[in-house]
Formats: sequence, C-alpha cells, structure tokens
Amino acid sequence: MSRAIAEVRPIHARVGKRNQLLLKITLEDGTYGWGESGLTGRELAVDGMIKHLTPILLGQDPFRIARIWQELYRSQYNEGGSVIASALSAIDIALHDIKGKCLGVPVHELLGGAQRHSVPGFASTAREPDAVMIEEAKRLVAEGWQCFRLSPAQHYTKDVFDARASIAETAKWMVRAREELGPEPMIGLDYHHRLSVAEAAMFCQMMPPGTLDFLEEPIRNETPAAYAALRAQTAVNFAIGEEFTSKWQALPYVEQDLAQFIRIDLCLVGGFTEAMKIAGWCEAHYVDIMPHNPLGPICTAASVHFGAAIANFAYLECRDTPVEACGFDVPEVFVEQCRLEGAAYPVPQGPGLGVEVDESKLLPPAPIESVGAPRLRRPDGGVANW
Repeated sequence: MSRAIAEVRPIHARVGKRNQLLLKITLEDGTYGWGESGLTGRELAVDGMIKHLTPILLGQDPFRIARIWQELYRSQYNEGGSVIASALSAIDIALHDIKGKCLGVPVHELLGGAQRHSVPGFASTAREPDAVMIEEAKRLVAEGWQCFRLSPAQHYTKDVFDARASIAETAKWMVRAREELGPEPMIGLDYHHRLSVAEAAMFCQMMPPGTLDFLEEPIRNETPAAYAALRAQTAVNFAIGEEFTSKWQALPYVEQDLAQFIRIDLCLVGGFTEAMKIAGWCEAHYVDIMPHNPLGPICTAASVHFGAAIANFAYLECRDTPVEACGFDVPEVFVEQCRLEGAAYPVPQGPGLGVEVDESKLLPPAPIESVGAPRLRRPDGGVANW
C-alpha cells in the first residue's frame, strides 16, 4: 500500500549549543514525519537502537501506532531502559506527525482534541547569583509569567559540588526571592537529583512554609522508598519524572502519592503513546503534568500538542523566554515551529506537529562523542550527580 513505511532515517545534528538526534520517517507516497530522541549526550546508542528497529518498521502501516509501539518494545528480551525508550519516543512522535498530515489534522486531534487554546509555559532564571535571579524573576512577573524556576548555588558552574554549602546558601536565596516576589508567582527550584535524602530534608527545613511551590528532582528516582522517606520529612511539593522511561517507572510515584507534578519528557518516556497513559493515571490521582522540554523545536511541538490534549496539565518548560537565550530553536533550520506568544504557546491548528525542517541547514556535531553532561565531584573527591 502507498502509505507503508519506506525509510527510517536518524539524523545527527548540531542544534544551537547541543547535539540532537532527529528522526525522519518517510512513507512510500513521500509523506514524512519528524521525531526527536531525548537521550542527550548518548545519541550514538539511540542511533544504533533505531537501526536495530528499522527492519521491523519497514513496510508497516504507520497508522497502527499503538501496535507498532508494542511490537518494538517487546521485540527484544531485555525490555525498556533509556536507550530503547528514546528510540521509541522518536519513532512514536514521527508516526503521529505522519498520521496527522495524512488526515489533515493537528496531532492533538489524534489525542482526543484540544482542551485549551494555549499551553502556558514556565521559564528558568539565571543560575547565580541570587540578585540576578530575582531581578530576572521580577521581569518575568511583569511580562505575565506565572511560573518560573530558580537555581541553587553552585549549579552547573563548578566541577565541585559541596552539598551543605549549597543548601545553606540556596535556602537564603529562596527566602529572599519569596519576600521580594510576593505570594502570587509559582516558584520552583531544580536540584537536579544532586542531594541525598538527609540533605534534601535539611534544605526544605531551612525555609519557612510557602517559600517554594515545588522542588524539582531533589534526589535520584531509582528507589521510590527514598522519596517516601523524604516526603515524611517535608510538605514541599515534588516535581519529578524527567528521567522516567515508561509507565512502569512512573507507577509507584503516582500510586503512592510521592509527587505532585510529574515531569515526563515526550522524547524519553516513549512518545505520545506512553505519555498519554501516564497522564490519565496521574489524573486519577490528582497529579498534574509539567513536561520536561530541554531539546529542540520537535520536542517543544510534541509537548505543546500533548499539553493541549490532557486535562491535568500545569506548565511546559520553555527554553526561549525573555530571560533565556538557549539557541535551541534555530529558525534557519526549523523554518516552521511552535512559538511563544507572551508566556504561552498557542495550540497549533495545522496538520501534524507543525514543524518543518530545512535539512540542508543541519550541521553535524563535531564530534558527537565529545558532548556530554558535566562530571561533578564532591569536595572530598567522590563523584556527585550532575
């Protein structure tokens, strides 16, 4: 049949300041869709997985997205994990783009239709010092932003992370921020899973109630019982899940009420197919969705369609805000993409994702293996989480 999958092509590209792994799936009739992988810094592994899965995809009906997802996921004995999930994500997003284009409808129509006319975003301020962060937050408030994320002391800028020094200084910053910004804006903080349970509890206990509206990724998520222990020591809302790679990984955090905001990444969790299941599960537990969105315009577009279609949506992470210049949108490459209007993305109405790529402008990374996360250490020389 003319709409069978004819080509699956992963594309390594330099998008702004980072490597990206894009995916283009083309049908026999020439219709194509775009996807994106979320495993930043490990693109070669995902590229290899996509190539493993390509023989299964070729010749398939692209409209059977849910069945394709199951076949790809269960086609190996060792199921799951970030490499497989990232490959599945890119494929799933591209297939939704194709189906929307073939039917002449935006992707959110394939997900049940839009429940809102715009998708509100949240911004991230400067990493330090505190005076700069607070001034940027004031600017955001003046320009209509209702939610933003501040950063802890010694965040990203040094290769040594001293947890105790950081939490003591950051607690003072957060108290000052709330005093100067008032009670109206929603203020979060990302600790990037860099603390232990004890450190995270001490940090929360250093601040008056109501200082933070959410604390993002204070500890790693491998052990739900650790979050349960932390929950018993603080009432601060947790926003976690950007590393989740399946509904099974999200399960204990939702069912045990360990998080108030789930931060799934459409390009890592398994695409729309898996994200919609998690969103419905969260709705039943009165947990809101606050998607992780650190990549390029394909990830943003997918997140906007997803955010439009679910009931329990909170805010979408943005990377092109009045106080950020991450350079991930690259308009000369992504000639059509979702754009902020004020502090929100209007819900797209065109077919598919609404992203078009000028492939002639894609730049190869140089070299792809060299790009990765910072490698942090503790003051005593031990390894710290990034």
